[in-house]
Amino acid sequence: MARIVMKFGGTSVANIERIRHAARHVKREVDAGNEVAVVVSAMSGKTNELVNWCTDAAPMHDTREYDAVVASGEQVTAGLMSIVLQDLGVQSRSYAGWQVPIHTDDTHGSARITGIDPHNLDERMSDGWVPVVTGFQGISDKGRITTLGRGGSDTSAVAVAAAVKADRCDIYTDVDGVYTTDPRIAPRARRLERVSFEEMLEMASLGAKVLQTRSVELAMAQGVRLVVRSSFDDPDAANAPGSDWGATGTLVCDEDEIMEKQIVSGVTLAKAEAKVTLRKVKDRPGVAAAVFGPLADAHIVVDMIVQNISDDGAHTDITFTIPDSEFDKAMRVLKAAPGLEYESISGSKGGAKISVVGVGMRSHAGVASSMFKALADKGINIQLITTSEIKTSVLIDEEYAELAVRALHTYYGLDKAED
Repeated sequence: MARIVMKFGGTSVANIERIRHAARHVKREVDAGNEVAVVVSAMSGKTNELVNWCTDAAPMHDTREYDAVVASGEQVTAGLMSIVLQDLGVQSRSYAGWQVPIHTDDTHGSARITGIDPHNLDERMSDGWVPVVTGFQGISDKGRITTLGRGGSDTSAVAVAAAVKADRCDIYTDVDGVYTTDPRIAPRARRLERVSFEEMLEMASLGAKVLQTRSVELAMAQGVRLVVRSSFDDPDAANAPGSDWGATGTLVCDEDEIMEKQIVSGVTLAKAEAKVTLRKVKDRPGVAAAVFGPLADAHIVVDMIVQNISDDGAHTDITFTIPDSEFDKAMRVLKAAPGLEYESISGSKGGAKISVVGVGMRSHAGVASSMFKALADKGINIQLITTSEIKTSVLIDEEYAELAVRALHTYYGLDKAED
């Protein structure tokens, strides 16, 4: 018998029929003798609708009331899921975040979980009931409903799994696992059976959209094993008896659970990357803060950063990337930044960040150079390069992005075998 938290995203609960299909997955685990808790998102598109209602009501609305409105989407889903489970013969009750309770800070719209009291959930699960918990929300110490922001339901599920000491947390979505790259770009992409927390964290932050970065960070910190699964699989044939974690999909786990570590596990792509370059910035202590402080104050997220010091040591060139959507704003902020001395500022939109990720890179030299050679063989020019222990990223023109992904995917032997 295992204790499992099952999370269903918006596409998995988009209507009653899909909720009923998802509930059959839950019933399968209950019938197998497992203790189960469920975490649900709002129906697909519902949160956006609620957000738009708030904006239409008043563009400068009270964020506390905003949270009260947008949190209602998950409450509807949780109630419907519990009703359907009861109809299938499974004892179930829905829980809003405040009823668990899931405690958060009071940063409305993007709150962070500070703790979960597992007593109510533990009691229900031990008695054979299935609690259905609203994702994306909690309660502040002031007694107000809060929402967790982007990726909040995944984060809720991981936090609940940690609180109830679950054996694993199954994330049901519209794909059947984590792939070596986007199958829409490289049709021969393979589903990974296992991927480490660190690799998944890099992939999520570099453009892979299967899991949100925040939930992976929490899972790694709490040691919660994740399984990415498709909710559209046949509920009666979804488990894989030969797997030691009992499911199809991709297991996201500690690196020690992966026996054969590939040099490269995946290739990721992030489009719409803009590049900004400040030339001949006067080099002195605090110059980086003078550049990036105003950008941070303007809530502009900076990604790749490269700095080159001049021969005389008096000046430096600083280049970095930001989302295309923030380019014009960033240029205005930098031109108005106090105390920032430079000769010129330039930039361009329409870049693409290509990254290769793998824990095996720690113990293998030459991965970066081989990546550069593979791109050069395709005539693709590299504009920026950044590296870390388990990843290498390059910025290239967006028009070559998909060619680069396919070339690297093949080069590192990630293509699945021909049928």
